[in-house]
Amino acid sequence: MKILVLSSHTPSLFWFRLDMMKAFQAKGAEVIAVGPDSDAKWEREFREHGVEYRSVPISRNGLNVLADIKTFSALKRLINEIKPDKIFTYQAKTIVYGTLAAKSVGNIEVYPLVAGLGSIFRGNDLKSRLVKKVLSVQYKLAFKYAKKVIFQNNDDKTELENLGLVSTSKTCIINGSGVNTSKLTPMDFPAQKAILYIGRLIGDKGVREYLALAKRLHSKRNDVRCLLVGPYDTNPSAITPEELQPFIDERIIEYFGEQKDIRPFMEQSTVYVLPSYHEGTPKTVLEAMSMGRPVVTTDAPGCRETIRHGENGFLVPVRDVDSLEKAVTKIIDSKELTIEFGQKSRQIAESKYDVNKVNASILKIMSI
Repeated sequence: MKILVLSSHTPSLFWFRLDMMKAFQAKGAEVIAVGPDSDAKWEREFREHGVEYRSVPISRNGLNVLADIKTFSALKRLINEIKPDKIFTYQAKTIVYGTLAAKSVGNIEVYPLVAGLGSIFRGNDLKSRLVKKVLSVQYKLAFKYAKKVIFQNNDDKTELENLGLVSTSKTCIINGSGVNTSKLTPMDFPAQKAILYIGRLIGDKGVREYLALAKRLHSKRNDVRCLLVGPYDTNPSAITPEELQPFIDERIIEYFGEQKDIRPFMEQSTVYVLPSYHEGTPKTVLEAMSMGRPVVTTDAPGCRETIRHGENGFLVPVRDVDSLEKAVTKIIDSKELTIEFGQKSRQIAESKYDVNKVNASILKIMSI
């Protein structure tokens, strides 16, 4: 059996889907990963795990019709060449063009994963509304040809069902991407209190609310470090280097850029903070929970499923820095609460989000 795993973001293929690809291999499947970044950069990384890597031109956030036609044509050629039995795909463009390309080639089972609806579906500006209309038509067509459509939270599933874009009979839910609880194990809390954000530096992830929180903590107390890990991004809501630099210069935050291994930074943290506006299921929250960290995140789609309010962290309203500050302060000022929440986080990660359990669900859905 050949399985093609398709994404418009190559790093996420490697960091978020490698465990799933290994689960496919354990069932005897040949796995081919497909993303937009150059073969030379990623071929060796994937090959070390027995996965073939191929690249196709994909503009993740672009609105160029000619570029999208080029993407569709390249995917069609590649799928026709590889002739996979099944395709697992996620992210908007590769869901749409990957599914339609597979349909044009032949009888190939496609399993799209809607890992969060993103700013296009949640935004209310004119551009978002127009793009949402186009994407809704594309999604409806793609989902028509999909074998099953996988979601990571009930909010997203219900919204697309209510919009008439996907049949309820085709939908199913998994517990996020899962987390490797054997690799990400609990660590002692640091001597100095610290909060941590890990993720792309985009507005919809709540990075500006995190910076506002850091500024408040910096002005009120000098016993709390504010750590920021993650890359700049091309998303329209992304923060720019020029916008972030004053926070670095004034030592409001400690910025570490993009990191392959988040464990050293999680070890330095007391509380993990993700003020996101919406998610599928936030991978970094699961990683923090697996490492025994309390979490403060938002009562938003995808985020609210991960936290049991008052048991392993707190849920706060979206864009509410006052509530964010209150919740974070309550945890970092109580050693007992920090330890209690951290232990509960680990228990939830092991029982619900362990990657082996999540992958078992995917294997069942895909009949592998």
